[in-house]
Amino acid sequence: MTIKDIAAYCGVSVSTVSRVINDHPDVSPAVREQVNEAIRKLHFVPNNSARSLVVSRSTAIGVVSRGVDNPFLSLLIRVLSREIHDRGYTMVLHQIPTQADEIQAAALLQREKKLLGVIFLGGRFNYTEEELRQLTVPFVCCTYTNTFGNLSSSAYSSVSIHDEREAEKAVRLLVDNGHRRIAVVLDDPADNSIGQLRFQGYRRALEAEGIDYDPALAVVTGDYAMSAAYDGVCRLLDSGADFTALLAISDSLAIAAIKALTDRGRRVPEDCSVIAIDGLEMSSFTVPTLTTLCQPAEEMAEESVRMLTALIEGTGVHRHKLMETTLRRGGSVARLARA
Repeated sequence: MTIKDIAAYCGVSVSTVSRVINDHPDVSPAVREQVNEAIRKLHFVPNNSARSLVVSRSTAIGVVSRGVDNPFLSLLIRVLSREIHDRGYTMVLHQIPTQADEIQAAALLQREKKLLGVIFLGGRFNYTEEELRQLTVPFVCCTYTNTFGNLSSSAYSSVSIHDEREAEKAVRLLVDNGHRRIAVVLDDPADNSIGQLRFQGYRRALEAEGIDYDPALAVVTGDYAMSAAYDGVCRLLDSGADFTALLAISDSLAIAAIKALTDRGRRVPEDCSVIAIDGLEMSSFTVPTLTTLCQPAEEMAEESVRMLTALIEGTGVHRHKLMETTLRRGGSVARLARA
């Protein structure tokens, strides 16, 4: 009888059994009782030398978050921490600026902390095989996938929404409410990331509806700072541009846009409808409540941990899962009155 047999009997990882045997505090009471009951029932006696070997094994999973001020990623981190802990591992969180290289950061963290795997939050969409040679552990891209890179789908895992399709959905909702002059607020239309994909979805939806794209209605902020979005929408209004609705590619940019519209005397939604993609809790407290397509944050985080631990424990293969948003109907979208 070995510690692996106890782990298999209980349906938990070897590291979880080890933590129970060594009385670590970070094991849930239910799992602790399950393991102790199995030890008693199977008459398992830990071998001291084997026990020391198991204890010395790393249980660390790295979470590298790109964008330290992103409230959506903060929500994911809370769920990831819980799920990683519940599965008998420890989370090593490393937050980096938006401009930093998450692959280099993860490779350094892997060596320093003896990581078993990595979950990336908010990373780039254009990894190459050459870059990934720095990492020798499995990883999962959470909230994005390698759309613009050259990685084989069998080389990594991902959990995300279909950003282009969700942006199309948001624009169609505005069109269904009679809007045809639709502005967009985004960070960068050519960033090989979420901004580019959602901008492509915006343009595809316009084209499908027979609406000509007007570059004068694109507010490019350069980043996700709310102040940049506020200033950009103010410039759009000052230009005299004609628009009755606005798509923001994130809730935080939408909140800033609503503030700019209100400060410049434009009522939301009477004078301008606003829709976004994310589903942040704070956007439910705007006046009016923001209409947004909510990403399933908790499910995305849970699935990312499930994928990674299966790879670590040798019971899974690389997979890619696309999840759907759900529409939260706030008060920021109105049907356009016909003249």
